[in-house]
Amino acid sequence: MSRRYMLDTHVVSHIMQGRDTDLLARLTQLPVGQVVMSSVTLAELEYGLQRKGQPVRLRNALVQVLLRMDVLPWDENVATCYGELCATLEVQGISLSDFDMMIAAHALALKVTLVSRDQAFAQVATGVNQRLRLEVW
Repeated sequence: MSRRYMLDTHVVSHIMQGRDTDLLARLTQLPVGQVVMSSVTLAELEYGLQRKGQPVRLRNALVQVLLRMDVLPWDENVATCYGELCATLEVQGISLSDFDMMIAAHALALKVTLVSRDQAFAQVATGVNQRLRLEVW
């Protein structure tokens, strides 16, 4: 089975802006279904659109992204992983935003590769006993 990739909010936002040609080229090489986003990421994006007054260009960009990318639900298994992750990282003195912790837990629970440009996730990937696969695109 091919590797699945979960894009974090910053990466999806870059896709929506449409200016990162390397990122867009990489995405077009991957089959539909291989790249996903967390429902937490979608929530962050929707919040951002609301704060900006629902600009038509960004709404259309999000619709286009959603045509190529599944949004995976945050379920009981992910919630359990989230609790374990937060407790483990707290002991290590590692702290991320709530949304970032939720996205990291989602990727861990589903055993997918998290794609991010946010250095905060590197702390999770290198934390003791963490199995987060992380790639920077």
